[in-house]
Amino acid sequence: MSKFQECLETFDKEFKKLGMKYDAALLAKVAKACGPALYNKDSSKVAATDKKELERIKSNFLIKKLGLKDTPKLDEGIQTVVEQIGKSNRNKYRAMFYYLLVKKFRKSALFA
Repeated sequence: MSKFQECLETFDKEFKKLGMKYDAALLAKVAKACGPALYNKDSSKVAATDKKELERIKSNFLIKKLGLKDTPKLDEGIQTVVEQIGKSNRNKYRAMFYYLLVKKFRKSALFA
């Protein structure tokens, strides 16, 4: 089994623990877009308490990758995803976090 497939299985287990349904094909495409960050223990997760990291997600993913305008809605969307995954949940996997942002902002077509 490939490392990528192992990551997808980890995300599947995590989504099931959270009781959330998800689109496996879209998750795989979003995970692919994460590149090598997916395999590094530190970069594979989002530190939701780190303001600099959340700013990077906003500027590099939401604005640059998804093409969204910098508005307060972006920060609200990020906070919504943090709450969906759970503030106390230490497993905020980057691919899952980005997937939920893609769904929140209805940008699935970018990964078609």
